[in-house]
Amino acid sequence: MLKRAIPTAFLLAGSLCAQAADSAAHGFLEDSKASLSMRTLYFNSDNRDGGAEPSKTEEAAQGFVLRYESGFTQGTVGFGIDAQALLGVTLDSGTGRHNGSGMIPTDGDGAADAWSSFGPTAKMRISKTEFRYGTLLPKLPILISNDARVLPQSFTGAQVTSNDIDGLMLTSGVLDHAVGRASTDRTGLSVAGSTRDSNKFYFAGGDYNVTKDLKAQYYFAQMEDFYNQNFFGLTHVLPIDGKSSFTTDLRYFRTTSTGANSSAAGRAQGYRVSGYTEDNNGEIDNNTWVAMVTYANSGHAVSLGHQRVGDGSNFVQPNQGSLIDKGAGGGSVYLPTDRMIQSFARAGEETNFVQYSYDFAPLGVPGLKATIFYLKGTGIKAQNVGVQSEWERDMTLDYVLQSGSLKGLGFSLRNGKSNTDAGWNVDQSRFIINYTLSLL
Repeated sequence: MLKRAIPTAFLLAGSLCAQAADSAAHGFLEDSKASLSMRTLYFNSDNRDGGAEPSKTEEAAQGFVLRYESGFTQGTVGFGIDAQALLGVTLDSGTGRHNGSGMIPTDGDGAADAWSSFGPTAKMRISKTEFRYGTLLPKLPILISNDARVLPQSFTGAQVTSNDIDGLMLTSGVLDHAVGRASTDRTGLSVAGSTRDSNKFYFAGGDYNVTKDLKAQYYFAQMEDFYNQNFFGLTHVLPIDGKSSFTTDLRYFRTTSTGANSSAAGRAQGYRVSGYTEDNNGEIDNNTWVAMVTYANSGHAVSLGHQRVGDGSNFVQPNQGSLIDKGAGGGSVYLPTDRMIQSFARAGEETNFVQYSYDFAPLGVPGLKATIFYLKGTGIKAQNVGVQSEWERDMTLDYVLQSGSLKGLGFSLRNGKSNTDAGWNVDQSRFIINYTLSLL
């Protein structure tokens, strides 16, 4: 039972850090690092339509992430090991309020008292090429580890990253399982709406700095039995003067079905995607592009953008939310429209968005930043109804202490409001406290 589980994995990681500190004779300890990250999160989401059961989610939880990162042994081939231990503790929840936060696992009729997991990673380095096997937290255009609750989502598999060619970073790998941000269990990989999973997610690609101001990206990903995805990206920064710049960000995804999802028989077995698809067949077929420009001047930054999702199916990237393990859900997608409540990635959707942020450092308050984001999506395709639309407004206020014994302590207040024809209208608020303590 989750409520009675002793977080042994968390204790094991602490023991690992202590033993490492006492074993300085091993060469890889010279560059070792260890830290304890703590996050407190209050989550309040109110379904203003009142039709969902329950219509309101209100919970608070405390997360602890203990990380150890070794250096590499001496020699042409260096070896090392990393480890992370995760512990989540429920601070407040209750019957009727534990629903849909994606933050705390379910135990019986309510929230678990505590949950934990442990993930080691072996690593090897040759020159500027690094091989990692075990627990991974990818931050790639085709897969992003979600860290929007008290504990991060993680994946298991192998990854190779090379920086041997100046200006070019190459990455490839294969993943087989995921651990959700509100789960202690590993699941296979899947897409929203599917009841089946895959144990093979292949990826490869690279980032190339064409000039110091222009970066080009290409990545390919395949989730076996679901989809192939190609990504192309360009980012250009145009300095105007010492205080201002103009940034252009272009992204394009082409996603097509493969394996079981490409056949009627396979989709009938559960290898299908949710949302609108042609003939309601559940097959993945999508083009998505986005263009965004940002003007920054001193503490001000204004972004304008337009995103268009093809009408063959919803935009997809890994999301385990439809599997039996309810805590496995929750994922990020590499789109600027992936916000607090909605992601604006439905079939046929065209979204215009604007963001304004201000960094208060020029006014003598370093560490304080405010942001407001507004998005309007239209042309959403839906089965057996007319086209739909939606909008969302998000506001955030962040402050990080810049000095003193608690330097790095951060506070974040977030509020989002969403109205959509494709689901429930929602008001959502979050209050977050973050602090990381260096141990080594």
